[in-house]
Amino acid sequence: MSEMTLAGAITAGLRHALEADEKVVVMGEDVGKLGGVFRVTDGLQRDFGPDRVMDTPLAEAGILGTAVGLAYRGYRPVVEIQFDGFIYPAFDQIVAQVAKLHYRTRGAVRMPITVRVPYGGGIGAVEHHSESPEAYFTHTAGLRVVTCSTPQDAHWMLRQAVASDDPVLFFEPKRRYWVKGEVSESMDAAPPLESARVVVEGSDVTLVAYGPLVATAIDAAAAARDEGVSVEVIDLRSLSPVDFATVEASVRSTGRLVVTHEAQQFGGLGAEIATSITERCFAHLRSAPVRVTGHDVPYPASRLEDHFLPDLDRLLDGVDRAMGRVNSLTGWTA
Repeated sequence: MSEMTLAGAITAGLRHALEADEKVVVMGEDVGKLGGVFRVTDGLQRDFGPDRVMDTPLAEAGILGTAVGLAYRGYRPVVEIQFDGFIYPAFDQIVAQVAKLHYRTRGAVRMPITVRVPYGGGIGAVEHHSESPEAYFTHTAGLRVVTCSTPQDAHWMLRQAVASDDPVLFFEPKRRYWVKGEVSESMDAAPPLESARVVVEGSDVTLVAYGPLVATAIDAAAAARDEGVSVEVIDLRSLSPVDFATVEASVRSTGRLVVTHEAQQFGGLGAEIATSITERCFAHLRSAPVRVTGHDVPYPASRLEDHFLPDLDRLLDGVDRAMGRVNSLTGWTA
C-alpha cells in the first residue's frame, strides 16, 4: 500500500498496463513529451518510447479513428480526450463505429479501446473545459461507461478497463485528481468493473452518487446523521451497465431514493436510475425518487459554477424532500 493522488493512481495503472502487454499504446494530445495537461501520463513516453506513448494532432475524430485501426490490428489503445468538452468531435467515431463493430461482425472484430475523459466542474475552467457528457454514451449500446471516485478505484478500474475486450469510456473527475488515498497495486481485491459499492451504510434514505459527487454525498450522510437521518451512500462506479441489484437492495430496505450528478437533469442518468428503481421497487417506495443535479442550462462561466454544481446544502435538501420534511421546493411537511 502507498499513498497516491487519484491522478497518480491512474498513472500507476497506465504504467502497469504498458508493462503487462506490449500491445497497449497510449495516445492523445500532449500525452507524451508534456505528460498531459494534468500530468497523468508524465514520464510514460520517456520510459516506454514515442511509439507506445504518442502525441497526436489536435483532432479528436482522427485520434479515435486511428484507435479503431489499431484495435483492428490487435492493439489495445488508451486514448486521452484532453478535456470533456473536446469529446464531441469524436462522437461519431465512438457511437457509430467503436460501439457497433463487435456486433456488426458477430464477434470477429473486438474494440478493446479505453477512452479516458477528464470530466466535470469545480476547477474554474473556461468554456468547453467543464462538461458532464456521460449520458450521451450510457444511451449507446455496446459501450461500457465507468467513473471512479477514489485513488484506489481509479487504479483498479483503469487497469480493468484496459484489459477489457469491450470499449470503455473511463470518466475521470478532474476536480478530484489531487485527492490522496491509500492504493494497493495488487488486483486481488478489485471488485468487478461493473459493480456498485456501498460507501456508507444507512437505513432511512438511499443516496446514489458517482464520480466527483461521491465525496459530497459522504459529507451529506454525516451531516444528516447529526439531524437524526440515516443515509446510505452508494457509489455507482459503473454507469453502463448499472449494478441495479445493489441499488435495488438498498432501496427495498430504506424505501427512499435520492440520485445526484453534476450533469443537467433532463435526460440525465438520474432519470434512468429513478425510473428503473421505481419499476423494480414500486411497492417498497415510501416517497417519490428525488434528483439533485446540475441545472438545465449550458455549463456556466467559472464564477457561477458554484451555483450550478450540486453541493452539500442541495444534497441535504434532496434528502429532506425524500423524507417529507420542509424543503426548498414544497416548504411544507408531509
